[in-house]
Order: sequence, then structure tokens, then C-alpha cells
Amino acid sequence: MDSLFEVLFKYRQIVFEQGDFAFAAPAQVRTWLGIAAVIAASAIATYTIARGKSSILDRGIMAGLRVALVGTLAFCLMQPTLTLSTVVPQQNFVGVLLDDSRSMLLQDESGAPRNQFIADAFTPGQSQLLTDLSERFVLRFFRFSDVARRMDGLGEMTFDGTRSNLANALDAAREEMSGIPLSGLVMVTDGADTGERPLTEAIVPLQAAGVPVFTVGVGDESIAPDIELGRVELPRSALAGSTLMVDVVVTQDGFRAGTTVPVIVEDDTRILIEESVELGPDMEPVVTRIAFELPDAGAKRVRFRIPPQQGERVERNNARDAWIDVRGEREKILYFEGEPRWEVKFMRRAVADDDNLQLVLLQRTAENKFLRLDVSDSTELEFGFPATREELYRYRGLVIGSVDASFFTHDQIQMIADFVSERGGGVLFLGGQSSFAEGGWGGTAVEELMPVVLGTPDGGEDGFFAEIAVRPTPAGLAHPAVQLDAEAEEVADRWDGLPPLTSVNPLNEIRPGATSLLNGVRSTGGPDQVVLAFQRYGRGTSIALTVQDSWLWQMHSDIPLEDQTHETFWKQLLRWVVDGVPDAVAAATDQEQVEPGEMVRVLASIADSTFIEVNDASVTATITSPSGIEETVPLEWTVEEDGEYAGEFRPSELGDYEVRINADRDGTALGSDVTYLHAAPSDREFFGAARRTPVLQRIADDTGGRFYTPDDVSSLAEDITVTGAGVTLAEEYDLFDMPALFLLMLLLMGAEWGFRRIRGLV
Repeated sequence: MDSLFEVLFKYRQIVFEQGDFAFAAPAQVRTWLGIAAVIAASAIATYTIARGKSSILDRGIMAGLRVALVGTLAFCLMQPTLTLSTVVPQQNFVGVLLDDSRSMLLQDESGAPRNQFIADAFTPGQSQLLTDLSERFVLRFFRFSDVARRMDGLGEMTFDGTRSNLANALDAAREEMSGIPLSGLVMVTDGADTGERPLTEAIVPLQAAGVPVFTVGVGDESIAPDIELGRVELPRSALAGSTLMVDVVVTQDGFRAGTTVPVIVEDDTRILIEESVELGPDMEPVVTRIAFELPDAGAKRVRFRIPPQQGERVERNNARDAWIDVRGEREKILYFEGEPRWEVKFMRRAVADDDNLQLVLLQRTAENKFLRLDVSDSTELEFGFPATREELYRYRGLVIGSVDASFFTHDQIQMIADFVSERGGGVLFLGGQSSFAEGGWGGTAVEELMPVVLGTPDGGEDGFFAEIAVRPTPAGLAHPAVQLDAEAEEVADRWDGLPPLTSVNPLNEIRPGATSLLNGVRSTGGPDQVVLAFQRYGRGTSIALTVQDSWLWQMHSDIPLEDQTHETFWKQLLRWVVDGVPDAVAAATDQEQVEPGEMVRVLASIADSTFIEVNDASVTATITSPSGIEETVPLEWTVEEDGEYAGEFRPSELGDYEVRINADRDGTALGSDVTYLHAAPSDREFFGAARRTPVLQRIADDTGGRFYTPDDVSSLAEDITVTGAGVTLAEEYDLFDMPALFLLMLLLMGAEWGFRRIRGLV
């Protein structure tokens, strides 16, 4: 199409886009042409008075064709021109950025690797493109992966970069060539930007400097057949033995939709589980949820992988690794119950053999008298429910049974709300005679964090009572707290086989943003009861279990003695209560896996025992390498966020690093935490490795450049000449002799003659 345009209009389309149109004929010529046009118009007007066989329509058409012919001739005589600035040969520089990352080794459908284009286009003496560029510009070459580096020849390229950071590369080249007349930058890449900086940060300075970027996209826009294992959402920590529900995203291109492939989950020593997933249509991601357990405590690197399938073009995007800290310590949960009832006994019995849960019971037995069980020492809870934040915040979870809100002081009620929103703890509200609205919780600060909408207490003589059959909702079928250790397809059947329970709290509605996991169908009809629901509240989680006698799942006559449904349910539920609850000191790194020598940012969140962020702490990171060498890195307050500290280091060895954070203030220890990092060659370049044309098109359009493929890059040098910056001069391009104008005049004359023949006027 471009070639045809150039044949008809003498110049390429880009000349018309960049040039300014004008008429070059002198003023006298334009005046005489105006007089001639009036005379010609008068002569043509005689068509309107002609007689004979012609009609008014015939005369109008012939006059119009004659006017168009005269107008075209007059346009040519006015000497139309395009004026545009072109760069002065050999007075300007062009930076050529060549992608040096691993994705350039991928083979296209033709069988040639992507870097073959670089060799063909930029080898001296063998490339017409390089010759054309060299004749017009002084060239400087850069190779880039994470940043751009100057090079003298293609022999310096290794194609082993594990990251393509387009923003850093553009910045480095622009800064390197600042202060010299720069016509533009040429970037040859597949566009697979795996950097963390937004491209806008590099594009804006280029726009300000008036430097266009000419992008050349290599590689196929679609890689098929191929399967890619995408995002894996694994929590940073979990209790040993907890059931993890992990969403795995799988995308394919070129395989038949509905094809089943295995997803294997394994740690360093064994396969944890293998599930099957059905592939979706081309390029449509499919999310599959996989449930598995990590029984042993310690830091675990879990791998999710799909075995390479026959014909796959890219195999190194079939696996993802993720770190998780499997905690083996006992998590303390405070269970406060306002009255003796069977639920207490059976809940404690259900979790008694769980080494990772310490359910501390505080039960009111009479006025100002309490029963304390499973406390750590004689002073714990000796005065009843905690009266200070420091005392309450020692627990990671809180269970509130059937107890009136009037029992608590105003400060204690606010503490419960802050325990969830600020401390990040989990709270579980149980149904009962003195729970929810029936316990006077409406209108308190705690009502806001409950995931259910409290109605008006039933004012009847006997109050509300309902027998309900508990059933999981669609969301509940995929939640670990509702699985009951059953296979996914058997969960609903397990719940169908459980006996009904009772509720004395009419709760039929959840709050906006909350999620219902279990509903209850009333035996007498009426709206479904919300049985189990939750919502995120601030930093923590709020859960409501509205039934009052889950112990029937253990003692009902229909339940076999060996049935562990009740025990399993309470273990899973209480583990969920403390899942993800933060410590006062929390450690993290900005990446879980890096290359040796790559900079790693260590982050720490520091708070005191009341979980108030601390900005004046002394914080250090002790980093232990795979060979046991320790390095201490001081962390400084970032100023951007209260309690946030940061530092940097570069791992030098392959393997697993331990990063231990220690914090103190004025000689008093605030706490410590550990996170882990894996140093190894990265495969990130092979994920999303198809050519990303929209990214390259955006860079070119936003900076005033153009986008090319290997098929049309031959015009690159000429295009930079007319669109580039630097030292330029104005040139005029004549348009009066365009072949299109000559063809138009022939067409108009032929059309008039042909019309006369058809109408019998000749």
C-alpha cells in the first residue's frame, strides 16, 4: 500500500504527514490565473444556454467535469509544495537500542530466533538498513536488558538478560546522549516489558526533550501452541497442617479448548498434590483452585508446574515458584463466653489435639467470677476480660460467645473494634441468647465490624427460634473453612448429610462487601438464615457463626462415633480466624526470587506492643547466605509511611537467603521476623513472551516516532530524516508533477468525452 501511494503521489505518506502545504507561484502568476479562471468560467457557463439534444442535467454534468479539469490545471500552475525540515546528514546522532534479554532467543514460527533480525540488520557490510542509517547519522549502539549499556559491536551481546526494562533503557540512552544533536532513538525489541517502572516515567522526559523513538517489533504476536501458568496467589504464611486454597491461572494458545492438563504442586522433597485443569479457548485465562496441606513447619518454596505438552513452543513458562512460611508455633485465641453452655465443651474438645492452636477460655460463671482454662500462667486474665490494648493484642484471634454488650466498658468495646481494624486480628462472633441484636450489640462500635446486618430483637414472649439445615453457598464450596477435608466434588454431599442446627438470632442479611459461606434453610419456611459470613475490616477479618449448637454435629444420633466432621470444622474455622494476622514486626522483600547481583529491597513494618507504628526504632536486617555468610544491613525509616523501614543488598550466591529483621527502641526489643529469598536465574522473560505491539506502538506514538516490523523497516533511515530532531534544514517538495494529478486530468477529459458519446452529443 505504501508503494502504491508513493507511485501516485511522488512521495511517501510520511512526507505529507510531516510537511506544511503552500503554493510557490509568485503573486503575479496567481493574479493572472485568477483572471484566466474567470474567463474560463464564463466560457464554461455557455453550457447553460446550449440547445440541441442535451438536457439541463446533461449540461450540468459536462460543466462540472470541465470546471474540475480547469481547477486541476490551475492547482498545478499555482506550484503546490510541501515544506518540511529534514536532518542534516552526518550532523546528528541516532541511538540504537538492541534487546539483549533471553526472550530474544525464542524461535519464531519460521524457526529463526528473534535475535536473527539484529544480526541481519546491524552487521556491518551485510545490511542495507545499517548502510542507510550510517550515511545519514552518527550511530551509537546500546544493548539493554535491565538498563542500557554502550557497546562497540554486536559481539558484546549475550542475550542472557533476565529482565527487559524498557523504561530504564530509554532513560539511560537519553541521559547518555544528552548535550548532542539527537535525531531520535531506535529500539529493537519484542516489547516484553518485565520491568517494574511505568513507561510513562521514561516517555515524559523524551517528550520534553523532543526526542522521537522509532520502535522495531520482532517476534510473533502469538506463540502457539503454548501453555502458560500465570498468577499464583499463595499466602506469605500459614499454620502447619492448614488447608491452603490457591488460585492458579492457566492460559493457552493453539490447543483445543477443553483439553485436560495436570497441575502438579510440589515442595523440595515431594509432590503435595496433582490436579487436572481444563484449558479454555485461545488466550482466555482459566482459574483453577487447588487445595493442599503443608504439614511440616519451616520456610517452604512451593512449585506449581504443568508438564510440557507435545508441540509446545515455550516450556519455561509452565512453572511458578512461591515462598510460604509454615509456622509451627501455637497461635493464641481468646474465647470469651458469657454463660455456661455445651458449645464451650465441644469446641475445646475439637481443637484439643491441634498443636498449633491454643484456645484460651474465659467464661463468666457468676457476677465478677470467671473460669480460666488453658492460660499460659496464673496472671493471665486474672481480672477478667483484658482492660488494655497491650493485654488484648497479645492474642491473634478473638471469639465472642453469648455475652451482652453491656458487660463491656465503652473502652473495651472500642478495643474489640480496634483489635480487628488496627491490630489486624481475627474475631469470630457466635450465635446465642445474648449475641448480636439480642445481646444489645446494635449501635456499638462492634456492630460496624460484624459481617451481618443486625435487625431489631424479637420482642415476642418466647423470642426467635428456628431449626435450620446448613448448606454451603457457591462461595463456601471453594473456601477452606467449609471443605470438611472432603474432595471438592464431595463437599456439598457432606453438608447434606449433617443434622440440622438451631438459631435464636434472626439474621437474614449480610453487609455490603461481606461474603456468605453457609446459609440455613428453615424447616418451617421463610427466608434463609445467614449461618457463616465474613468481611475484611481494616487490617483484620470479622466472622459470624450464627448457630448456637454446632456440637450436634458430634453428638447427634445420626453421626457415627468415628465421624470427625465437628472436629474438622472447628479446626479449620479457628485456623482461619488467625490466618494472616500480622505481628508487630513484619519482614518482607520486594521480590521473592532474584538474580545474583540484582538489587533487593528489604522492607520492615515496625510497631510497638499496642500496634502503633514506630518511626524512631533501630532496625537491622541480618542476611544469611546459602553458604552461611552473614551480612548486616541497617534499615532506615522511609518517611513515606509510618512504621515502614527499608534497606538494600545484592545477593551474590545461588540459593536460599534468610533475612531476619530485629527492631528495638531505646534498648527495648520490639520484636523480630524472618523472610526468605531465592537467588537463581529467572524465567520471567518467557512469560507473556509474544510480541507486544501495543506497547511499542504507544512508545512510538507518544514520542512522535513510528512503529515498524522487520517487513517494513527498510524505510526507517529515510523516515528519521524527515521526522527526527537535531540539526535540520528546510526543504521544499514540488507537488505539481505528481502522477496522480496527470491521471486525474486524463480521467476528467475522458469522462466528459465518454459522457458525450453515451448521450449521443458527439
